[in-house]
Amino acid sequence: MRRLIFATLLALAISSNTGCFVPIYDADPAVRARQLIFTSEDLRALRQEWHRFWFLDMPDHQSPWRVHGGIL
Repeated sequence: MRRLIFATLLALAISSNTGCFVPIYDADPAVRARQLIFTSEDLRALRQEWHRFWFLDMPDHQSPWRVHGGIL
């Protein structure tokens, strides 16, 4: 019985933890805002790097309509 109560209390204590033991961002709102801005800038840079790696930022030289190609 004692093991069951202890296991239940342990499961309750573990399940009530909704995050990491060490938080990612600072508790100070000014510092936290600066950290969030840096994180969002890093994600924006990551997206640009992804597009550059897969050559998605290159211009498309194909015309959206058919052209003759010869001299008229």
